[in-house]
Amino acid sequence: MVTIEAATSADIDHVTDRWVELARDQRDHGSHLLAEENRGAVRDAVARHVIENDLLVARDEGIVGFVMFELETGLYRHSTARGIVQNIYVEPASRNEGVGSALLAAAEEKLRERGAEVLALEVLARNENARRLYENRGYEPHRIEMEKSDENDNHSKE
Repeated sequence: MVTIEAATSADIDHVTDRWVELARDQRDHGSHLLAEENRGAVRDAVARHVIENDLLVARDEGIVGFVMFELETGLYRHSTARGIVQNIYVEPASRNEGVGSALLAAAEEKLRERGAEVLALEVLARNENARRLYENRGYEPHRIEMEKSDENDNHSKE
């Protein structure tokens, strides 16, 4: 049986390894993020999330998934407190068993407890499985980010 609980400092290396795997897998969906090259920065971020209690893990005889989350902060004031869900990962052998949904629900609950009025997350447009999970949980597009390669600049106006 899978349980969702706060990550501990003993989980930092395992979660970091899974984050690197997640980043590597996301390249198939169009991500530009380098996996192994970001290991040190990610380990620091994972440790910060553990300290701030912003990292949950799913356990079933070991970690089978994780989710990171936080309240949005920044330079600009907003009319609504936004909770940001980040980096949901589920081990391939545990996918399609409700682990991702359980992690997402637990992160949403923690964010609401902290005052979030709106919940947000990012998903790569080509990652259909992740998009389906989020849409099934009630997420809808809010912003659309667009990009193009400067190598294919045939449509620009001068």
